[in-house]
Amino acid sequence: MSKKYFGTDGIRGRVGVYPITPDFMLKLGWAAGMAFRKMGACKVLVGKDTRISGYMFESALEAGLTSAGADVMLLGPMPTPAIAYLSRTFQAEAGIVISASHNPHDDNGIKFFSGKGTKLPDELELMIEELLDAPMTVVESSKIGKVSRINDASGRYIEFCKSSVPTGTSFSGLKVVIDCAHGATYKVAPSVFRELGADVVVLSAQPNGLNINDNCGSTHMGQLQAAVLAEHADLGIAFDGDGDRVLMVDHTGAIVDGDELLYIIARDLHERGKLQGGVVGTLMSNLGLELALAELSIPFIRANVGDRYVIAELLERNWLVGGENSGHIVCFNHTTTGDAIIAALQVLMALKARNEGLAQTRQALRKCPQVLINVRFGGGENPLEHPAVKEASARVTQAMAGRGRVLLRKSGTEPLVRVMVEGEDEAQVRSYAEELAKLVTEVSA
Repeated sequence: MSKKYFGTDGIRGRVGVYPITPDFMLKLGWAAGMAFRKMGACKVLVGKDTRISGYMFESALEAGLTSAGADVMLLGPMPTPAIAYLSRTFQAEAGIVISASHNPHDDNGIKFFSGKGTKLPDELELMIEELLDAPMTVVESSKIGKVSRINDASGRYIEFCKSSVPTGTSFSGLKVVIDCAHGATYKVAPSVFRELGADVVVLSAQPNGLNINDNCGSTHMGQLQAAVLAEHADLGIAFDGDGDRVLMVDHTGAIVDGDELLYIIARDLHERGKLQGGVVGTLMSNLGLELALAELSIPFIRANVGDRYVIAELLERNWLVGGENSGHIVCFNHTTTGDAIIAALQVLMALKARNEGLAQTRQALRKCPQVLINVRFGGGENPLEHPAVKEASARVTQAMAGRGRVLLRKSGTEPLVRVMVEGEDEAQVRSYAEELAKLVTEVSA
């Protein structure tokens, strides 16, 4: 049985983590259906990734939604961002994804999108949570929802992805290795790049329900690195299980992370005069990204770690581009959420515009050495509030004079303080990190 409930675009935030069971999925479908019906006629799209429990949970969710009077349109295995797009296309009240993203097959969860392909409104999330505690009732038989299947969903999404590059774009002459993580991109991603003219070698596109993210995809890059070298390819592209994260490999086999991809996209938009505002990163974005953008006079701000926080900052500032070093990249000039295929296409367009390879283009961003030390504490008083820790952190920050930074934060899941220091001098960074970690240990004793 699935171990966890993930709801990064859903209702996780207020009431904690629910255990995923068929009973819960049935009740969640009913609660969501009841809440959506209050908006009027109710049509809900349901997609999933390739993990085996998705079949069971899809059936339970479908039963709950229809018992509340909602009509359900089933998409089958599709990338998470595809559900966001198709919810808009079919003018649905909501889209639901059954997926645990980059996690192993025995995890699963739920993500919600509004009919506009964005996060659900807070009031709707709260209504669903309240209904989860209410007795489950079934509408009268004449109002039970109907179920249909969208058979051309993959084709629609492929065309949408291709529309993010100019008409007539061709990647002819480009050899690309694509790792689909045995996940939701296994059908659509190879077609997108082939139809745009690239010579495509495909890895990990034979899902069996149990192999999603298993030593493949963006969380395990070794297979892709080896294949790029063996195939003498120009680059490699790795997706995660639900297709909202992307990392790359250049022709030398070196990994190109989300910070570097974000920089390549932002610089290209800036050079073409199409970058609206600045760039949103996170607390974990490498300092090198911030410094490289500053050299181009591109504003940069940091959000909390998590795609929902990046998206919130973009919306508040009316900016277009943001992302995380994990490869979750948002291009609001093309879509409403993080989309790995669309982000990859924007990188390829940037390389094409400069007539450069990925290895050459990435050199413009000089990543700073980063040292992270985890310090366990007893769970009592927060060591980060100790005056000595605050003073030492401020002193180190001042000593690096804007060319380095300190980040001290508590883990959200373990009794750990994460001590992170980064700057331009690796020896100095390590020394500062060890000094601060030692101090946190002492005040925690």
